[in-house]
Amino acid sequence: MTDVYIERGSKRVFACAYDWPGWCRSAKDEAGALAALGTYAPRYAPVARGARIPFKAGSHAFLVREQFRGGASTDFGVPEKVTKRDLKPLTKTQAGRLASLVVSGWAVFDKVFASAPASLRKGPRGGGRDRDKIADHVLAAEAAYVRKLGLRLGQPDRADRAAISEFRKAITDVLRQPSKGGPLVEKGWPQRYAARRIAWHVLDHAWEIEDRSDTAGG
Repeated sequence: MTDVYIERGSKRVFACAYDWPGWCRSAKDEAGALAALGTYAPRYAPVARGARIPFKAGSHAFLVREQFRGGASTDFGVPEKVTKRDLKPLTKTQAGRLASLVVSGWAVFDKVFASAPASLRKGPRGGGRDRDKIADHVLAAEAAYVRKLGLRLGQPDRADRAAISEFRKAITDVLRQPSKGGPLVEKGWPQRYAARRIAWHVLDHAWEIEDRSDTAGG
């Protein structure tokens, strides 16, 4: 059984796996969100493999441990709730596991980015960012997220691999530290939630690039 929690907005419901940062999907209702989570197991498998953590790519049985009422961010498409499990003490081993999965999520994004065309297939109404704009958006979001971990980091340039590496190392250095489990700074995020939010965002956009590269030109 894979432990998950449900975050329910008025228009969108998220199902997220506690112990697998980034494995989090949404739909219009709980059943749909859980079904989507199961469908994405094979797509999440490379993240676990990159972190050298055993993961079953086939069908999963989910056990819902907590349910939360989401808000406007949930309906906008962002899993915003901190769970009770997120606040438990974090051992060195657990923290290292979190960081390794986040690092692997970045590696998946980088691989997808490198193989994607610059121009991506547009949505039915002509919307959607192209590849480079998505990469810039991911970096900008992470530069905002890290403030919740007590870091002040400028957004690195997409083309500066050394700067991106340094930026990511600063994040993982914080995620790897054992802690009492609570937020590291006032109004900040606990490490478990930070890892989940960062990994979810980067993987959500990696999978978007993959899906919109199918019939893209350029």
